[in-house]
Amino acid sequence: MQLTLWTYEGPPHVGAMRVATAMRGVHYVLHAPQGDTYADLLFTMIERRGERPPVTYTTFQARDLGGDTAQLFKDAARDAYARFQPQALLVGASCTAELIQDDPGGLAAALQLPVPVIPLELPAYQKKENWGASETFYQLVRTLAVKPATPRVKGPQPRCNLLGPTALGFHHRDDLREITQLLVQLGIAINVIAPWSTTPADLARLADADFNVVLYPEIAQTAAAWLTRSFGQPATKTIPIGVQGTREFIAEVVELAGLEANAAGPQDAASRSPWYARSVDSTYLTGKRVFVFGDATHAIAAARVASREFGFQVVGLGSYSREFGRELRAAAAGYGLEALITDDYLEVEAAITAAAPELVLGTQMERHIAKRLGLPCAVISAPMHVQDFPARHAPQMGFEGANVLFDTWVHPLMMGLEEHLLSMFRGDFEFHEDAAPSHLGRAAAPASSAPIELPATSPAAWTADAEQELRKIPFFVRAKARRNTEAFALSRSLPLITLETLYDAKAHFSK
Repeated sequence: MQLTLWTYEGPPHVGAMRVATAMRGVHYVLHAPQGDTYADLLFTMIERRGERPPVTYTTFQARDLGGDTAQLFKDAARDAYARFQPQALLVGASCTAELIQDDPGGLAAALQLPVPVIPLELPAYQKKENWGASETFYQLVRTLAVKPATPRVKGPQPRCNLLGPTALGFHHRDDLREITQLLVQLGIAINVIAPWSTTPADLARLADADFNVVLYPEIAQTAAAWLTRSFGQPATKTIPIGVQGTREFIAEVVELAGLEANAAGPQDAASRSPWYARSVDSTYLTGKRVFVFGDATHAIAAARVASREFGFQVVGLGSYSREFGRELRAAAAGYGLEALITDDYLEVEAAITAAAPELVLGTQMERHIAKRLGLPCAVISAPMHVQDFPARHAPQMGFEGANVLFDTWVHPLMMGLEEHLLSMFRGDFEFHEDAAPSHLGRAAAPASSAPIELPATSPAAWTADAEQELRKIPFFVRAKARRNTEAFALSRSLPLITLETLYDAKAHFSK
């Protein structure tokens, strides 16, 4: 455990809470001190849920440590069952209660409750939040999924399970809606969606599907592997992020479902991202240097989309998901990079500084880092803040998700360009702070903001590299940039405008 101002993941019991909160008919009894109830705020304040998580805390205090804390837990578990009547009960300990070694699983089993009691062994000092969510979901599936007496016979319509979406997940609600619609359009029936809005009774029906769709490997990969071994259900490996990723996902799903190869149809007809990526505005953005950091699934997918679909240059790729280090290193090697695998935000900040990117795609922490460094940033992964739980539909997956990615990633660059231009031409008669709105015409401009008067001499000549740099400025302000630069050169009796002169003029008019 590390003392820090920021952590990319919470302790594993927060991951267990994410699974329990996503489900229905499940209650989590957590042996924890009074202060650990802070975790409720993650769901009610950041995710803006209308109800608190289905968690009962024992909330022991310092004075209780000299007494029988085990009895406190048994009382809490018995009261929680009597009050909430869950279909299944999860029991475990927080990082602090782990030190007491009260064995919540054994204590709950001794109560002989009439529902399945699933003990969670979550080593808080070795593992973190995503692992805790994965382990919790795996234990639920392993305990509750029922193996049929006879092998499943495929029906006329292929069926799949959708695995991975949880509470407090990065746009999980919207991804789920997008991918569900996509699968239905392909003619595939959804058997169970888990853990999102599922019940223990639903988990018992997991075997009644032909294959599993794994949307978030950090959460569902372990459970999906167990279902493959136990029930013979294959699982998808492609993550449908970006237009190309979604097309590859459709091809994989069609193959697993046994559908015709052309069953996908023109599903991406409504996606505007490919056209936008080829547009004039985006051509100006081609080759922008981008640094990517997040959970492994989103970081790998974001780097692929940035490089293959938007024409960016990936100059850094990293993740705090150590469990997926092999996949991340393989992805980074494809860009000629060495993957950064760390949960130390100071290392991430040092790497971003060294890479000198023009755009950062990261977590809430990278948003703060980018702000300090004066770089545009878009959040692509948890951990995130309340603004990443929008009221509108904003998926990251599917073809509509590709549109959202384009808007989210490109707009910070465009706004940065706008601020750069406003700064560069602050001294211009139309752009200074006291200028009247441009649509009112020159006559509306204050008398004190007269246009720059060029000296009564011929303008200086331009070098080839200065002309090339000038052409990078958008056409609608290029003429003004030329006039301002030539005025600057003539005011200093410079016979030739070089690249350095252009930069000096920019600095002059930015004062």
